[in-house]
Amino acid sequence: MNLSLLMQYLVIGLAVTLSAGYVIRRQWPEQLRNARVVCAMPLLRKGRAAWLQSVGRIIAPAPRLAGEGGCGGCDGCGPASS
Repeated sequence: MNLSLLMQYLVIGLAVTLSAGYVIRRQWPEQLRNARVVCAMPLLRKGRAAWLQSVGRIIAPAPRLAGEGGCGGCDGCGPASS
């Protein structure tokens, strides 16, 4: 296989992956947050290696604040205040 053709495939694959990531973040933020929690929790258990716990902290989403909206977005879903 030609090296330039391989580089072209890698660039196209990277563009498709980044595009899919953007769509997932914009369209399904709550499901993405849940998936990150599910992936991070086993890594954060006591007894795991320190490097695994640090990877788990990187994967884990930021904690929610009390007044934050349900989806973690702009909080513009509620009714307009009068």
